[in-house]
Amino acid sequence: MNKNECAPIAMFAYRRPEHLRRAAQSLGANREARATDLYIFCDGAKGSRDAADVRAVRAVARAVQGFRSLTVVERDRNLGLAASLIAGVTQVVEAHERVIVVEDDLVLSPHFLAFTNQALTLYADEDRVASVHAYIFPVRPALPETFFLKGAECWGWGTWRRAWRHFNPDGADLVRQIRARKLEHEFDLDGSYPYTASLESQARGKLDSWAIRWRASCYLADMLTLYPGRSLVRNAGFDGTGVHCDESGDFEVALANAPVAVSRIPLEPSAAGRAAYVDFFRRLRRPGLARRVWRLATRLARRGHALA
Repeated sequence: MNKNECAPIAMFAYRRPEHLRRAAQSLGANREARATDLYIFCDGAKGSRDAADVRAVRAVARAVQGFRSLTVVERDRNLGLAASLIAGVTQVVEAHERVIVVEDDLVLSPHFLAFTNQALTLYADEDRVASVHAYIFPVRPALPETFFLKGAECWGWGTWRRAWRHFNPDGADLVRQIRARKLEHEFDLDGSYPYTASLESQARGKLDSWAIRWRASCYLADMLTLYPGRSLVRNAGFDGTGVHCDESGDFEVALANAPVAVSRIPLEPSAAGRAAYVDFFRRLRRPGLARRVWRLATRLARRGHALA
C-alpha cells in the first residue's frame, strides 16, 4: 500500500452490540474514517445463551457507515478473542502490509486515526519499532508528546507486517526465553506488574491471551512501541459486561482533546515513561483502596484480559 494511505482497521467484537456501536461511532468521528477500510471480525456464539447477543452484534456491524469500505467477517464458531484477533490481524497485514487494531470496548478520540496513521507512516521502515499504541495509563507526572517503551501493548494500536512476523504464539517458548535471559524482573517493570505470571498462565492453558504473547515477543526482540503523552483511547470495558473484565474506574483516562504531534524521536526507551508506568502500578499496591485495584490488576492478568 502507499505509505500515505490510511491503514485499514481490524475491529473485534463478540456479544456486546452497544459497545460495538459506540466504538464504531467514535472511530467514525475521526476525519480519516472516510478514507479507511474497516474490517469487523465477529466471533461466533458459545451456545444458546449468547446467540441472540451475537446476532445483535452482527446486525450492528453490518449497519456501520462512514468508512471507505466495510468488511464484516462472521465466525461460524467461537474462536475466543486470542485466536480471533491473531487470525484477523494476520489476514489484514498480509493483504495491506499494516493495520490498526481496536476492540469493541474502546472509545477512540477524534484524533486517534491521525496519530496512528502518522506514526505508522513515519516509522514504517524502522525495524526496531514494533507498533504504535494510543492508550496510556493515568500516570503522573505529564510525559513527553511521544515516547518509546520496550515491548508492546493492546488497547488501540497499529503495526506492520514486518513487525507482526515477530509474533510468537508459543507462550511456553517465550517463558523459557525470558527465564533463560533472566529478564523476569525487567519484563515485570521492576516487579510492579505480574507480566511473567500472566505469560506462564497462558502457557499452561489457564487464560486466553494474545496480548501477553505479543508483548513478550516484542520484548525479547528488543523492539519498541511508540506512545502518546496524552491518551487517545479510553477503555469502556470495565463495566462488568465483558468476558475478562470486572467493574473498575481505575484505568479511566480523559481523551486528548487536541491532536498529538508525531515527529521523529530517538529510538530508545523513555526513562521517564518507564518510571511513570512503574509508579502507576506500584501505587495500585499501596494500602487501602489502591490494594483493591492491585488485586483487580493481578486478577485480570491471570485471566488474560487485555492489560496482559
